Amino acid sequence: MPGNGHAGGASASADDAVRTTTLDNGIRVVTEQMDSVRSVSTGVWVGVGARDESEALSGASHFLEHLLFKGTAGRTAQDIAESVDAVGGEMNAFTTKEYTAYYTRLPATSVGFGLALLADVISAPAFRPDEVDAERQVILEEILMNEDTPDDRVHTLVFEARYPDHPLGREVLGSPETIEAMTRDEIAGFHGHHYRPENLVVAAAGLLDHDEVVAHVAAGFGALPAGSRPERSAPSAPPLSEVVVRRPTEQVHLAMAWPGLRHEDPDRYALSVANHILGGGTASRLFQEVREKRGLAYAVYSSPSSYVDTGVVLAYLGTAPSRMVEAVTVVDDVIAGLVADGITDKELDVARGYLEGSLVLGLEDSSSRMGRIGSNVCIRGKVTPIEKHVERIRAVTHEDVRGVLQRVFGGERTLAAVGPVDADDLPH
Repeated sequence: MPGNGHAGGASASADDAVRTTTLDNGIRVVTEQMDSVRSVSTGVWVGVGARDESEALSGASHFLEHLLFKGTAGRTAQDIAESVDAVGGEMNAFTTKEYTAYYTRLPATSVGFGLALLADVISAPAFRPDEVDAERQVILEEILMNEDTPDDRVHTLVFEARYPDHPLGREVLGSPETIEAMTRDEIAGFHGHHYRPENLVVAAAGLLDHDEVVAHVAAGFGALPAGSRPERSAPSAPPLSEVVVRRPTEQVHLAMAWPGLRHEDPDRYALSVANHILGGGTASRLFQEVREKRGLAYAVYSSPSSYVDTGVVLAYLGTAPSRMVEAVTVVDDVIAGLVADGITDKELDVARGYLEGSLVLGLEDSSSRMGRIGSNVCIRGKVTPIEKHVERIRAVTHEDVRGVLQRVFGGERTLAAVGPVDADDLPH
C-alpha cells in the first residue's frame, strides 16, 4: 500500500556489500557496508534537474536546493548548521541537469541523526518569504560570477547551441530574468510535484547496518505521498554550428561539441577509453599536440557528458586570439588522425589502466561510495558492481575505440567562442 512507509523486500546486489530495499511508497534505499571506516555518508538523490524545468521556471531545481537548507518547519538554517557542526560532520548539496543530491558525512554513531535531518530538510521545508528573497540575491550573484568567468560562460554557450529550444541547453543556475520572476509559491509547487517517493533514492555507505538504515528512512520519509517521476523528451532541434560572445578578454575561450552517448549506450566504455586518449589527461593527444609541442594553450581537454536519451562530447581550450585558427585546426587534425588511423597498443593499455585505477582509487571513502550507489540507482535504477565495470574497461578493443570515434566525430560539430573575436574570425 503506497505511502505507509513500510519496507518491501530487500534484494542483494551482485556485490554482497551493496543491498537495496524499496519502501511501499516507492522510495528506494541502497546501502554499502564498509567495515574499514568509522564514518557514514548518507544522501538523498532526487530525479529532477534543469532538464525537467519549463522555460519560465529555469533554475527552479537549483533555487530549491538552496532553499531546503534555509530551514524547515522545526529548524532554522542556523539550527541545521549547528547540529551538523556539533558532531563534526558536513552537509551539502548540488544540482545537475538530471538530478539533485543532498548529502551528509558524519560519524557512524550519528547515522540516525543524519537521515532524520535529511528527511526533515527534504519533506518539510519552510519556504519563509524573507529567506526566499535573500537566497534569490545569492543565486543572482552566483549567475553573475558564472557570467564573469569566460571558461564557464563558453561551456554554457556551447550547450545552448548544441541543444537549442530544449532544457538541456539551459544553464542549471537559470537566468537573471527567471530567478527574479520566480515566486515562493512556484518553488513550493515545484517541490511538491517532483519531490515524491517514486523520484527519491536514499543512499548510505560506511559503517552501517542496512536494516537500521531502512528503518530510519521509513520513519523519516514514510509519510510522503506516492507520486511519479518526471516525463522527459529527447532534443529534436538541430544544433547550431557556431556561436560567439565578444568580450575584451586576454584569451579566446573555445568549446567544441559533438554528439555523445546516452547513459546506457553499449559503447560508453569504449568512449571513456577514447576520451582519455583524445584529451583526458596530460598524456592525451590534445594535451601533447596543443600544449606541449606547440604551446598554443595552457588548458586543453576533452570530456563526455551523458544523459538518459542523449549525450555530448566536449573539447575546450583557451588561446591567444592571434592563434585561434591554428589551435582549432590542430584539434581538428588530432581528431581526424584518431578517426582515420585508430590508436596504438600503448595508448589502449595506458587508457584502460588509467580508467581502472582511477575507478578503484576514487572509491576509498564513504562519500565516494555513497555517491556511486546513489547516482547509479537514481540514473540507471541499479548498481553495477565495480568488478563488472573493470571487466568492461579491460574488454575494450582497438575496433571498439575506432567505432565509437567514428560515431561521435562523424556528427556535426558545434563551436562556441568567448573573447575578443567575431563570428567571421572563426575557422570555417
